[in-house]
Amino acid sequence: MEADLRDNGGRTYDPDADHSFPDKRVNAILDYVDDDEEISAYLEAQNVNPVTRKGYNDHGKKHISIVRNRALCLYDLLKAGGVEFNGARQHDLDEADEAVIIALAAVLHDIGHVVHRDRHPYYSIPLAADILDRVLGEFYEIPELVRMKGEILHAILCHHTEEQPLTVEAGVLRVADALDMERGRSRMPYNQGGRGIDTLSSQAIAQVALLEGDEYPVLVEITMTDAAGVYQVDELLKAKLNESRIEEYIRIIAMNTREDALLERIEL
Repeated sequence: MEADLRDNGGRTYDPDADHSFPDKRVNAILDYVDDDEEISAYLEAQNVNPVTRKGYNDHGKKHISIVRNRALCLYDLLKAGGVEFNGARQHDLDEADEAVIIALAAVLHDIGHVVHRDRHPYYSIPLAADILDRVLGEFYEIPELVRMKGEILHAILCHHTEEQPLTVEAGVLRVADALDMERGRSRMPYNQGGRGIDTLSSQAIAQVALLEGDEYPVLVEITMTDAAGVYQVDELLKAKLNESRIEEYIRIIAMNTREDALLERIEL
């Protein structure tokens, strides 16, 4: 029977299966990160420019939690489907470091918003670099730290559509970032009167589910309640999926549940 990997904002798996990582490395590092006061402060502060000042969708703690969970879920599904990752491997790092690269890049990818919404991936790089020196220093010797830091920063930079990922790890973060599209993400700007296309299209997305696919390692099922949600799928997600290095492994189906819908289904 196909394992149920539905993800409604948390990392939810088949309760009968063990999806923990073999040496718990990523779990230990994320436990450390979750208790880190400086990182927590950044995740709170980075929402002010995009949401409070510009009326965009959430880029704070909730967004980071969803992106991190979905990135790790994508990683698990791709690994189960036999996809080879190249970031850690080409630096002679451990296979367990693949998940660490993805998870830490997910946590830190948006902290550049504390400087400005525009060009924020480029501001995230120096801020994340300082944090990574401290965090990775608790778990790695200098040679491995340098390689891990470079791979994480590469993934952070390439979540921006103008930069092309050179690693599968970076591609996972890029796509996971776009998969945070449900209506909860646009709650704050919508309640404040925001009616831009980003807000309205997000309001039309009811659920995103990550599943094991039949023909592809990953099946993404998106439930819409209005055709406005097509913008999230055909513009934002499609742009992130393009040249992500994982586009050939993912099938995306978006379904409109509205009875009088002009557009009932879209597939990538």
